[in-house]
Amino acid sequence: MKTMTPRQRVLAALRHEPTDQVPFTIYECKIPQCAVERQLRNEGLCIVNRRIPVTQVVLPHCVTESLTYDESGHTRTRTVIRTPCGELSFVTQAAGFTSWLIERLFKGPEDYRRIRCMIRDEVVTAAYEGFAEAEKWMGQDIILRAGVGGSPLHQIMIHWMGVEVFSEEWIERRDEILALEKALRDNLRKVYPILAAAPITHANFGGNEVPEVMGPPRYREFCLPLFDECAQEFHRKGKLLGSHMDGNNKAWAADVAKSGLDYVEAFTPWPDTDMTLEEALKAWPDKVLWINFPSSVHLSSIDVIKRTTRELIEAAAGTHRLILGITEDIPADRWQGNLLAISEVINEMAR
Repeated sequence: MKTMTPRQRVLAALRHEPTDQVPFTIYECKIPQCAVERQLRNEGLCIVNRRIPVTQVVLPHCVTESLTYDESGHTRTRTVIRTPCGELSFVTQAAGFTSWLIERLFKGPEDYRRIRCMIRDEVVTAAYEGFAEAEKWMGQDIILRAGVGGSPLHQIMIHWMGVEVFSEEWIERRDEILALEKALRDNLRKVYPILAAAPITHANFGGNEVPEVMGPPRYREFCLPLFDECAQEFHRKGKLLGSHMDGNNKAWAADVAKSGLDYVEAFTPWPDTDMTLEEALKAWPDKVLWINFPSSVHLSSIDVIKRTTRELIEAAAGTHRLILGITEDIPADRWQGNLLAISEVINEMAR
């Protein structure tokens, strides 16, 4: 007999506590509302909602304007930010639940001053009411997750410049990049206490880092120290901190083990990355693994889906450190059967 709600299971696992069955979660954008979704939630699936903010960001001295238009059948949006130091702009293209960057914010060296001006203008305040209210009415098969934001260097490298331009600027004008990184880092330090005091249980900080791009030395210098700073603030208030780590992690596994992170979110085991679940459990003995069911396996037969689910649960048996999640797309013609199969195995193994 089930004794815990889906939300209670997730919170217990995050605290290394026993659960009546392995928690099973999925991002709210990865599952449509339908009869199968309701069945899965009745069987124990917990929806992870990441859309309710607990902070508000304003740029009081900047003017932001957006224009949405159609180009060759694609919906695009051009956003212009007029700072006291000059104009910045970027273009995105709608792509289902997300969007693609068609034109990045950074166009050339003349933008460094403008971006610094924009960063300095940022003011972050608490916005707790909507989050607290949503927790009350959404119920016990949804859990709300807060977000600290991305690491500053990731923001610059991936979102503002792109890897190729960043590589050139890192060689030619590294001091300018470091000035941006410091300005973003200073802003983040103002966010930590606001989130730590918020009515949240946990939050993600950064992620999507690739060792072949970010590189372990930069990860150690520009990501891990920030995680530790934030974790200290969080732990004083009883809050938990994790990071979205869905790529290859072997190159910095030892560094992550020493970090203040409480959980590793979206960890995707072999065969999709370079670490098995067993290796990760051994490498990070004090961290909860909130994994992503290997995306490639979703193309396999239902028998393989079930066998993989059993193997993952067995690998973590007795640790109280496994949350089985879905953080990536599943083919439209496979998601219902696959998720029902995973749920079936979870419930069978709990009996």
